[in-house]
Amino acid sequence: MMNREELISKWLDNDLSNQELEAFKQLDDYDELIKLNHSLKAFKADEYNTSKELEGVLTTVKNKKQSSRQWLKPFMRIAAILAVCFGLYYYTTTLDTTISTEFAQKTTIELPDYSSVSLNAKSLLAFNKNKWKQDREVKLQGEAFFKVAKGSSFKVKTASGIVTVYGTQFNIKQRNNYFEVICYEGLVGVSYNSQESKLKAGDSFLILDGKLIAKEKENRIMPSWLNNVSSFKSLPYKTIITEFERQYNVEVTLIGIDSTQLFTGSFAHDNIELALKSISLPLNATYSKTNRTIILKRE
Repeated sequence: MMNREELISKWLDNDLSNQELEAFKQLDDYDELIKLNHSLKAFKADEYNTSKELEGVLTTVKNKKQSSRQWLKPFMRIAAILAVCFGLYYYTTTLDTTISTEFAQKTTIELPDYSSVSLNAKSLLAFNKNKWKQDREVKLQGEAFFKVAKGSSFKVKTASGIVTVYGTQFNIKQRNNYFEVICYEGLVGVSYNSQESKLKAGDSFLILDGKLIAKEKENRIMPSWLNNVSSFKSLPYKTIITEFERQYNVEVTLIGIDSTQLFTGSFAHDNIELALKSISLPLNATYSKTNRTIILKRE
């Protein structure tokens, strides 16, 4: 079937068949085309170019039908361009750089100011490069050791609390029902439940199952996990098991063992047999291992 423009072109050339003429009369703007053609005939030369005439008629019709909306189109174009530009600006300036580790994996990240962050297994760190000079802030899920370069305020946001840095070296561990900050050098502030605690080198802040736990002075110069060893002092056994699962990517089932009893000890991250002995012998427990499933049992 002939399209609208072809029908109008043949009409201008007086070349429509009877069937095409009926189709032409069915056009929505048939009456306007007839009126405009009569008006244009008074100004036409004896010889004219059909394609140009068609273009003129179509343009006139289009302008007449859309004149009420002409002022709106440029405005909408500008608005659309501004929306796209704003969207791109917002996206690029709010986009976070995210680094995460899997089970049995660790990594070290260098921040834009050359501060360094070591991530423990199954942890996540996010920060915004574009806003770094104005706002040194990172988001942490899991555990990380920070060496912060001197400069403006530096904050670490976790689901449990916010750590504001006044010093340079500290460790943060935020897991389910566990939030711990240890200062190794300088001074850090820990905001928890709208209250800030200041930690000097060797001080710790530990919230376990919603309770503040007092800890002895830290005498190490860095957390043990950086040397592939997890160490614990008087912590519930379930805490040791979840860290073991995280470091070895296994599932541990306890049989006849109270997961709330306190445990003091350590296990290595690079030898699962030795690690299993380290966490089972102090409890007089035995273990069996099938693929990624481990059963710790005490009679």
